[in-house]
Amino acid sequence: MRFSEQIKQEAQPIIEQIYHDDFIQGMLKGDISTEAIKHYLRADSRYLNEFAKIYALLIPKVDTKDEIQFLTEQIQFASSGEVEAHHILADYVGENYQDIIKDGDWYPSADHYIKHMYYNAYAFDNVAYTIAAMAPCPYVYQQIGKMAIEKNTFEADHPLKAWFDFYNKEMDTLLSYIDRWLDSYAEISSDKVQQQLRQNFLQSTVHERKFFNMAYQLENWEFGGEK
Repeated sequence: MRFSEQIKQEAQPIIEQIYHDDFIQGMLKGDISTEAIKHYLRADSRYLNEFAKIYALLIPKVDTKDEIQFLTEQIQFASSGEVEAHHILADYVGENYQDIIKDGDWYPSADHYIKHMYYNAYAFDNVAYTIAAMAPCPYVYQQIGKMAIEKNTFEADHPLKAWFDFYNKEMDTLLSYIDRWLDSYAEISSDKVQQQLRQNFLQSTVHERKFFNMAYQLENWEFGGEK
């Protein structure tokens, strides 16, 4: 079994949990609170900006034109391509997208997640560490999209079906490239390095779950004491 297939198999129980958690179930039912959606958008808009910057950090670490082109394309997609999915959610809320995201914050779970990826980008010259930490983001969304479309019969006027449709289709090409990249690195890596790549992938999958739960629970910083 290829390395990418192994780590995806290990991540599947976490993805099942994400699918059955309140955020995705609320979206499937079309009754998730507008505050949860707005919290998610405020966090995810900032997250995707940093995600694009992390891809940029990897460009000096690769050698082939193919790798440079891939990273450049992902910078573009992370910084603007997923806005389509965000606008679907803004339409559900019934507010202007830019107005929603202007007052966001680095909520604790989102903050922890992005720093996990930045650590790998700065700590290791080998891009495989960072790619393994970044890969669960598109993978989780792809799987949630596919599970939603396969397991549910959406009404024609379902307000969030288009969001699931987007991720059901848009992640396939990206993930096929990432799979090949991870597999090629794993083939030339020691067991110790492979184990760290596996840890990075699984930890980020857990971070994805925490990110959705963060939005549903309207997580914020609590410092204690008087405000």
